[in-house]
Amino acid sequence: MIRLIPFLCLLLLVSCSNAPSGSDGNGKTAVQKKYRFAVIPKGTTHEFWKSVHAGAEKAAKEAGNVTIIWKGPLLENDRDGQISVVEDFIVKQVDGIILAPLDSQALIDPVLHAVEESIPVVIFDSALGDDKPLVSYVATDNYHGGQIAAQAMAKAIGGEGNVILLRYNPGSESTEQREQGFLDTLKKEFPKIKVISSDQYAGTTPEESLAKATEVLDKYRDKVNGIFAVCEPNANGTLAALRELDLAGKVKFIAFDPNEALIDGLKKNHVQGIVLQDPVTMGYQAVKVMLAHLNGEKVEKRIKTGEYVATPDNMNEEKINELLHPIQVD
Repeated sequence: MIRLIPFLCLLLLVSCSNAPSGSDGNGKTAVQKKYRFAVIPKGTTHEFWKSVHAGAEKAAKEAGNVTIIWKGPLLENDRDGQISVVEDFIVKQVDGIILAPLDSQALIDPVLHAVEESIPVVIFDSALGDDKPLVSYVATDNYHGGQIAAQAMAKAIGGEGNVILLRYNPGSESTEQREQGFLDTLKKEFPKIKVISSDQYAGTTPEESLAKATEVLDKYRDKVNGIFAVCEPNANGTLAALRELDLAGKVKFIAFDPNEALIDGLKKNHVQGIVLQDPVTMGYQAVKVMLAHLNGEKVEKRIKTGEYVATPDNMNEEKINELLHPIQVD
């Protein structure tokens, strides 16, 4: 019996040394906290948002303890719908809200409500009018996107001529920045280029944009040399209008954000440039910065995700081709 004591002590020692690496001082296993993040886009139909969704899911999968709940309004002009989505997630007490506000002012109160309920908020894609309550803002430098669109336009029309700017939707901070960057750059750098129309809003769907682009292009068809549409649905409608009016290739066209129709336009030289964002990185970084914040890490208040221009000449380069065909969630 006495001979068993050393063996039992050795067995106990081995058992203790094999305790889980995540155990606490009392031998209990520490369980990794699981989080639910609500990711709320401006809308759910456009290709851009499907790529943001893919980036968010990639970050969640890497983390292993994050579940993404993806929900937003169907259309990007439904302010009340997006506010309702935010409020619903506050009631459900998610661990974090990651939001692309479709109106920089209308979403301030819902965000403040979330913060009051101890739900941190990360903003992506488009800025909020009040950034004080935010963990971080993850987005393209949209003003710079407008600047490089102006430079691409100037190159396409030879540095002089008449151009049209088609606006998107009042209150959308991201597209307002693109519009302003485009106008400021033309005025400052290209004095021989005249903006003959910049007060028309093309709307939030390709159908609305087709109607508005057709109206404006038909009005100025004998004067216009170039046109800039500031987001994917606007660009879709504008390309269709150019083709219907037999102006494709004649009126130089700069778009913002790609899809298959616009990429086809690049191949046919109906589109002279597409300003590219990095929506996958945007969704990925928004989730990563929220998780870092909840883990007590210091995070940057502003994270930029980059801007590029695809042209018929560079569209097959590796980086540009990757951004023209970003991964998506079906």
